[in-house]
Amino acid sequence: MARTYTQAELEAFLEGTLSPEETAAIEKQLRDNQEMLNQLASVNGRKNAGLHSLGAIWRRNRIGCPTREQLGSFLLGTLEEPMMEYIHFHITIVGCSFCQANLDDMRQQHVEEAGSRTSRQRKYFDSSAGYVKGE
Repeated sequence: MARTYTQAELEAFLEGTLSPEETAAIEKQLRDNQEMLNQLASVNGRKNAGLHSLGAIWRRNRIGCPTREQLGSFLLGTLEEPMMEYIHFHITIVGCSFCQANLDDMRQQHVEEAGSRTSRQRKYFDSSAGYVKGE
């Protein structure tokens, strides 16, 4: 039996704020369910007509999302405890895919920079071998 989705879930689908699993489930159901497709078109029409809920405005403008700088400080563990707790809640409980993508990006950059740093150090060492005399 097809699952029934709420207006808020379909709005989140249109905004791209659902998890990949939830997005895939809705997309799969949309292929075979004309009634749901009509419901989604109606939700999209209301959204484009300017009928917005407070929650939709908050999600669209990412009012509850921490800045990229705050997310970086979160990864480093340098924020004060209330903000650390908020970001942890925002990522794990709220499941903000936008902030999770930012965190994943920063983690990947860190890994790439660490590899580049090690390579650069090796090049410096190799280029100076034989020039530094031991005691």
